[in-house]
Amino acid sequence: MKKLIQNESLSKIIFILLSIVCLMPFVSSPVALLLGFVLVVIIGNPFEKSLHRYIHLLLQISIVGLGFGLKLNEALEAGKSGFILTLISISTVMVLGYAGGKLLKIERPLSFLISAGTAICGGSAIAAVSPIIKPQPKQISLALAIVFTLNSVALFLYPAIGHILHLTQQQFGLWCAIGIHDTSSVVGAASRFGNEALKIATTVKLARALWIIPVSLLTMFIFRNKESKIKIPWFIGYFILAILLNTYFPFISLFSSGITVMAKAGLNLTLFFIGSTLSIKSLKTIGFKPLGFAVFLWIFISIGSLLYILNLG
Repeated sequence: MKKLIQNESLSKIIFILLSIVCLMPFVSSPVALLLGFVLVVIIGNPFEKSLHRYIHLLLQISIVGLGFGLKLNEALEAGKSGFILTLISISTVMVLGYAGGKLLKIERPLSFLISAGTAICGGSAIAAVSPIIKPQPKQISLALAIVFTLNSVALFLYPAIGHILHLTQQQFGLWCAIGIHDTSSVVGAASRFGNEALKIATTVKLARALWIIPVSLLTMFIFRNKESKIKIPWFIGYFILAILLNTYFPFISLFSSGITVMAKAGLNLTLFFIGSTLSIKSLKTIGFKPLGFAVFLWIFISIGSLLYILNLG
């Protein structure tokens, strides 16, 4: 599709203005994501080369900021409620991913990347295991494109289903944390449902992200590469520190609400940036078999975790 605006300076101005708009409280997470996608279709992404490194940094800062809206007892309760479901879902998805990849004859590194992204935390898990299994750059790009596309769908679909099924705040927060791949979309979907759902979803998802470490160790064993290094998500430690500060230092509560408002704005901006990386060209590179494989895993974990949660309640 030919871009409607060819002037690079004008494109940059429009991009910056829309970025500012996404920081406003009246812009929801799905709208921010959609604005980014529409922007890249119409004028392209003038900051495409440098944007990716800022996406991860901004997401991490926003997540740490959300920690100031939690108390330790809330975090422990949420982590406890999601532990068994997290363990079951990760194990099942990884096993299904291995079997499904062989059955469909998908390249082993690609199927493993999609499985890890679905089982744990989307793009972060893919980034963590990639240095270990050493896939081709095209396979990494393809796995990320699939995960980000399904994340975008989940950001709109999950809240709608949650309201139709009349899920409670706790049920929806737990479901988001288990069924949606990426942390950004988990927090974005949960924030639309309510503050309690947001607290539970954020805590359970970050506890889930810690499973990157054992899965990475398992990956090193499977692919037998002694030179591989594990990428530990250190920002989760800062999230825990934010919770502890908010719990044990009363004066922090004077600033906690303001910090969490800024964190949510930062999350919206992150989703706008992510949307601006989802070009039509990148979506066209997704083959039918890898996409069908990823959709199957996603539907399985979504329905399976939802049934488990409903039976618990």
